[in-house]
Amino acid sequence: MTHARQHPIQVVAHRGASEDAPEHTLAAYRKAIEDGADALECDVRLTADGHLVCVHDRRVNRTSNGRGAVSALELADLAALDFGSWKTREAWRGRDEEPDWEFLPADRTATSADTSVLTLERLLELIADAGRRVELAVETKHPTRWAGQVEERLLQLLKRFGLGVPASADESSVRIMSFSARSLHRVRAASPTLPTVYLMQFLRPRLRDGRLPAGVRIAGPSIRIVRNHPAFIERLKQAGHQVHVWTVNEPEDVGLCLELGVDAIITNRPRAVLDQLGR
Repeated sequence: MTHARQHPIQVVAHRGASEDAPEHTLAAYRKAIEDGADALECDVRLTADGHLVCVHDRRVNRTSNGRGAVSALELADLAALDFGSWKTREAWRGRDEEPDWEFLPADRTATSADTSVLTLERLLELIADAGRRVELAVETKHPTRWAGQVEERLLQLLKRFGLGVPASADESSVRIMSFSARSLHRVRAASPTLPTVYLMQFLRPRLRDGRLPAGVRIAGPSIRIVRNHPAFIERLKQAGHQVHVWTVNEPEDVGLCLELGVDAIITNRPRAVLDQLGR
């Protein structure tokens, strides 16, 4: 069954255009905006000195030339690391040529700012300067030693940019996502009009009927759930929930999401998905 669509399916750049550029870097998000992504997705963690940075893993080992937990490092420690060259090493492994930064615009060269640790504040500035509406989906990562301070700092920062207390959920250009229902509860208690997304890696029995944690109106199932349980997506839609699916990179999965009437596709390949959707 294909649902009637009032709005085009939203294409969300997962950690930026992260197939083309190192995830969570300024370069990846610039590329996503140039590619025409409707929204950007980022993960946030709190540093030891209270800054929100866009890093997925608990530790920086995979995506930088450093080691250690984000929560135990200060922003200055993170700023000294290279969050970019692992991507070119990965892409050029076993090849003789010198890598080039193909994901940068022709008139730019890679700078340390493109591949340095990215603060959420800097990402919000990039969006503010985009020249068009670009939405933001922020995922809070838990568990962490900073617990509720993550949401507290996040809401403070959003308020500084005039995004923390939208007139209504429909008008908000920001939404908060988490696998932690407690995190989403904290956000809703402090800012009831800010949309929240409950992320799901597996389909737990208590959620099979399409219910979400109290007050949450958007489901965030993995593409694996969508493939294995398409009827669950129907139940979510019937319950009046939006459905934002991650991480959708393959053309057949994009097709399935379209067929099921999901509201947003979160992808590492925003340009390819937009092309497939005819946009």
